[in-house]
Parts: sequence; structure tokens; C-alpha cells
Amino acid sequence: MNDLVLLTGATGYVGGRLLRRLEECGRPVRCLARRPEFLKGRAGASTEVVAGDLLDAESLGPALRGVYTAYYLVHSMGASGGFEEKDRAAARNFSRAASAAGVSRIVYLGGLGDDADGLSQHLRSRHEVGEILRSAGVPVIEFRASVILGSGSLSFEMVRALVERLPVMVTPRWVRVPAQPIAINDVLAYLMGALDLPPSGHRIFEIGGPDRLSYGGLMREYARQRGLRRAMISVPFLTPRLSGLWLGLVTPLYARVGRKLIDGVRHPTVVRDPSALIAFTVRPVGVKEAIAQALRREDRKFAETHWADSVGAACEPRQWGGVRFGNRLVDARSARVAAPPARAFAPIQRIGGETGWYYGNWLWRARGALDLLAGGVGMRRGRRHPLELRAGEPLDFWRVEELVPERRLRLEAEMKLPGRAWLVFEVEPEGDGSRITQTAMFDPRGLAGLVYWYAVWPLHRLVFAGMLRGLARRAAAT
Repeated sequence: MNDLVLLTGATGYVGGRLLRRLEECGRPVRCLARRPEFLKGRAGASTEVVAGDLLDAESLGPALRGVYTAYYLVHSMGASGGFEEKDRAAARNFSRAASAAGVSRIVYLGGLGDDADGLSQHLRSRHEVGEILRSAGVPVIEFRASVILGSGSLSFEMVRALVERLPVMVTPRWVRVPAQPIAINDVLAYLMGALDLPPSGHRIFEIGGPDRLSYGGLMREYARQRGLRRAMISVPFLTPRLSGLWLGLVTPLYARVGRKLIDGVRHPTVVRDPSALIAFTVRPVGVKEAIAQALRREDRKFAETHWADSVGAACEPRQWGGVRFGNRLVDARSARVAAPPARAFAPIQRIGGETGWYYGNWLWRARGALDLLAGGVGMRRGRRHPLELRAGEPLDFWRVEELVPERRLRLEAEMKLPGRAWLVFEVEPEGDGSRITQTAMFDPRGLAGLVYWYAVWPLHRLVFAGMLRGLARRAAAT
């Protein structure tokens, strides 16, 4: 049987994670992308990437040829102007092209909500897209989800940004509206399960975790797991537009995306039809575990995918003091060296201890002395061996969290900080030489963490830029 899968939205939050799972289970996958270069480095060698635009009907025929199951995981929420008309046109083009190509089924991820409740503009559009996809006769499996929780998800990043930055929160009425959050891993399990569902025409499945609670409840649980005390003051007068502008100021969300998100949670989004629990073996985890999973995944360099991945460059947020990935603050730079990767990595593996940090060693010692005064470990520990490193061992006031020989070194800070910090060095071949990338990351804990980052960022720029230059010179001279 033909089991070729077409995936749209592979550069987005859900689609990017689904792509990896499809590849891991050995499914033949074809990705439709408006800009195929965005999938470079994400798609596996066996995955076919084709250029196509859902708003260009003629580009869809070749992409859908020979496809059995097509995933429709796109929306225009981040677009300016009338996103509803764009969503209508895209769904209409896709459903007609899928029917003409003989596609056996479409799997679509929409949003929860009861049409009788007078849904928001965004949720009405999500339901309308499902109707349009069904209109051309191809069977559609539509999943409707409420809040999706996972590292890098839109809702999770909003919750964590508000809780981390605001000791006292002014909360509008929408913060108290009930929802039924679901972990991203459970959403992916449902989407994968649709591949094996017996053919039975159009189906709509409402999916959610076992807990019903509001955004306020999510914020309280997040604060509990992070060990933060937060006060919430309810006010009745913040409209979705004003709330969106407010979120744009205090969170990584763009104002228009925040406004559409809020517009979608003004009405209850809870599961009323439990048929998904009958048709699938998925048993979603509760909110407590979903948030814990998201926080555990934040220990990676970045979230596997991020909600902003699919937003155009014209909408990219600008942050003073480095780039922001969700709640993490990142200061990254790179340098090319005329040396193969093994030689380029050699000075990185010798960093710290008697070798020093290749720039401003007296500043590093001063920072260690301050840490010692604050009750931290200071610089007393040095390193076990001048040339060798092992994962898990101390290195001055860092600990080696990951070591991939000749490729990557990740250090986690053990100094006293209002948050968590990492320093990552990566080496990749480039032409007849190598590129060294140095990344400092900080996960601030509350307002104190943000104040700390922006206070020391100018000094960090000086020290980290000097350190990279020193590493590049040492690699070239080795």
C-alpha cells in the first residue's frame, strides 16, 4: 500500500516535531514549503522537500501526487491584515488539489470551542478551515485542541514570560476562563495515530488533557514548579486589543499574535466529546507533568521547535541585550579559522584552569571572587586535567554538561545566579577550515534575573568577544 505522507507546516512548531517522529518511524515523507531553504538541516536525508505555496493552486499538484495522507498544519495567525481570507483561500486550494491528486485522507489540527458560544475570530476561522477541507470530498480527520503545552509553544512561552517577569500581575477576565491544556507530546501521538485509523469518512476529535483549568491556574502551577511567589490582581477592563499590546511589551509575543491568542481564550475551550479516548490509545498527561516536561526540555540548547519558527522575518522581535528564544536570553557569535575541526576544537577543550579563558583572565578571577563572597564555588576548583575533559566534571565555576569530541562543549554555570546559565562552544567544518560558534545562554529567574542580565550584558559582550578572538588565534597557531 502507498503510505507516502505530505507534511505542510514543517517549519512550524507542531509540524517541525511531527516531521522528526515521522522520520523516526520510517514513513516516506514529502514536505511542502514556501521557502525550502528553511528546512535545510531539519529534514532528514530521506525526506523530500518540494517548493509550493498554498495560495498558489498550481504549485500544489506536483506536491500532492502519489500522496496517501496529507497533514494540514498551517495557519495565518501571525500575518498582518485579513488572516481569515488567506486561511480560506489556502484551505480551498489544498482541498481541491488533494481531491484531484487522489489523496486518501487529510489530517488537520484545529482549535477547540463550541460554535454555540459565539467563538472568537481566530477560532471561527479554525473551524471554517476544517469545513473547507471537507468540502472537496477527501476524508478529513480533524483534531481540535485547546492550550498546547511544550517547550517553545506559544501558550507556554506566554505563561512563563509573565510569571518570570512580573512578581505582581494584573490579570483580565480571560485569565479565568476554563481550558483543557494538552502536552505537545500527546498532540503528536494523536497526529501519528491518525495514520493507522481505519477509513471511516470525516471525523472530528476533541483532544485535551485530564485537567480543566484557566491560564491563571497554569501560571500558578508554573510558578510553583519554578519556586516563585506571584500575586494576581483581577481587573475587568483590559480588552483583547489592550491585553495584546500589554503582552507585546512584557513577553516575547508580537502584539497582534498575542491579541489573537487572547481573543481565542475568551470562551471556554474544553472537551465535550470524549470519542478520541475511544478511538486512540493515547492517554494524555495532566498539567503538572506537561509543564514539568516542558521545563525539562528547556535544558536543551533551545526548544526542539519554537512557536515563532513559522513567522516571517519581517515579524522577528528585536530585543536589546542579545537575542531572545522564548524566555532564554542568548548572546551568540562565531568566527572562521583556517584550521580543521580537530585543531579548532583543541583550545576549547583546554579552556579554564591554568590555561585560562583566553581573554580578561583577571575579570574571570574577579567574578570568581565575588561568587565566593556570595557563598558560591568561586574559581577554586580549576580542572582535573590540563588537556582532558569528561562530561559531569567541574571546570572552575562551571560543570561540563556535554562533550562531543572535536564538535561541541556545553558548560553549565554553578556560580550563584538569579537563574541558570550555559556557555556552549561548537565547531563545524567550513570550506578548507572551520567555524567556531560561541553561545552564552541565560534562563532568568524572575525580575532579578532580567536585571542581572541587562546589567552585565555590556561586560559580557566585551569578555565573550575577546574570548572568541583568543580561541580563533590559538586554533590558527596550534
